[in-house]
Amino acid sequence: MSAKRLHHGARAGAALRFLPCALAIGGLDPGGGAGIVADLRAFAAAGAFGCAAATLITVQSTAGLRRVRALGPGAVVEQASEVLRHQRVRAVKVGALATEANVLAVAKLLARYPRVPVVVDTPMIPTRGRKRLLASRATRALREVLLPKATLVTANAEEAQELSGEPVRTVSEAHDAARALARCGAQAVLVKGGHLGGPSAVDVLAVDGEVVELRAKRLASGSVHGTGCVLASLIAGRLARRPEGRLSRAELVKAIRWAKRVHHATLARAVVVGDGQRVMNP
Repeated sequence: MSAKRLHHGARAGAALRFLPCALAIGGLDPGGGAGIVADLRAFAAAGAFGCAAATLITVQSTAGLRRVRALGPGAVVEQASEVLRHQRVRAVKVGALATEANVLAVAKLLARYPRVPVVVDTPMIPTRGRKRLLASRATRALREVLLPKATLVTANAEEAQELSGEPVRTVSEAHDAARALARCGAQAVLVKGGHLGGPSAVDVLAVDGEVVELRAKRLASGSVHGTGCVLASLIAGRLARRPEGRLSRAELVKAIRWAKRVHHATLARAVVVGDGQRVMNP
């Protein structure tokens, strides 16, 4: 039976239920704690159908990152383009890209879909392991070519420091870094405060020329794998569910606040699935 006839038959037999897709472009963590596997769980929690295009393959588990093998930009773009062409992708989340060539290729691809919200997470170095998820020489391309395509950039203190070239050790310095990265062209920048000190974890959001602090009680959760991936993907998944059209500041901030609430609750109940770090299961 042809796809056209099957579609017609489905319409005739029952009302079709359309589900928005969220596309993750990032690395494969075979242990499932981070990368595109974690992204898919977060998309589902946000109510979106998860899709994924791999940029790199790792040898990794909750015990740490052992090896990284980058895929070429042609393979990355071919995967993502197929999904974007045929499925109802309403948001994209970009994670680990490994190489400068992948950064440039993904930026060029996203430029063809200016109405699709893009959340760019910026993983560079894993919490456990010495292998980089983004080559040092690719940092400039990430900052100058990909960040301008982003609806939202999410970066922890160390990543914000590498991208901005300035220290990020305090909330005040996080303000400066968020403003600096927003000047690269992103609609909004969220500098995450989980690695900063203090009784509260303070994330700093720069949007439309203003800076907002988003506070949460700091949890004594120890080392948890994939926290950044999950937060960015919760936001992207939530954005995928909004009606099509221009994304307003209010909608973006609402999605971020929702994702932070879910993320905080999930972090508080992180689970053990093996040796090493715990993981999040939203």
